[in-house]
Amino acid sequence: MYFRHSNEMWNEFPDLVPGALFVEGIAAGAILADPIAKFYQIAEERLAASSEGEMPEIQAWRRTFSKMGLKPTQYRCASEALLRRYRQERSLPQLHPLVDLCNAVSIAFAIPIAVFDLAKISGDLEVRHATGKESYLTFAGETEYPEPREVIFADSADRAHARRWTNRQSGLSAVRQDTRSVLIVAEAMHETAGHDVPRLISTLATELAGAWSVDAKTGVLSSSSPRFDL
Repeated sequence: MYFRHSNEMWNEFPDLVPGALFVEGIAAGAILADPIAKFYQIAEERLAASSEGEMPEIQAWRRTFSKMGLKPTQYRCASEALLRRYRQERSLPQLHPLVDLCNAVSIAFAIPIAVFDLAKISGDLEVRHATGKESYLTFAGETEYPEPREVIFADSADRAHARRWTNRQSGLSAVRQDTRSVLIVAEAMHETAGHDVPRLISTLATELAGAWSVDAKTGVLSSSSPRFDL
């Protein structure tokens, strides 16, 4: 199995910097209150300095959403949505230790992070434009069909595991209590993404090793090296 962005995506978004982690041995019983609190504190400090909409990481995604024909204040990248919720509530929902950790890292770095249960993905996973024949399962259990040209995470069975790129993941491959193997993807477009994404990936790998005693396979992708083999 591999993860990649299509050639067309690289041509359209040359500033893209994606990072990926593959890890096995995840369990739902890990206690991560301290590291999560540490990343919340970083987010607190960033939000004290500026609103999420003024952060360069978020501004870059807003420009990207506009380029895709989406209203950036109607469809927000995942990190902006999380930061906004955190600013309003000073907390985030507790879902699963791994998801909670990734959400905390996401708001600390202001970079969207997707986490996929690999048991629910058929074949390879690619970020590409939809053809119109893919299906998407919502968290409510409803089936949607992305419009042609919408940016999605698509597997080999034409199932969309995320819609509008970094806007919304699918309920199908969401992390559950029985999840064991995951692919984690972080993507950024801002000026210092080439420095920040590798740092985010390294940070996550360290936290995963500490919480689950696992060795994550990591990679930072580029147009000349676009494929992450699991």
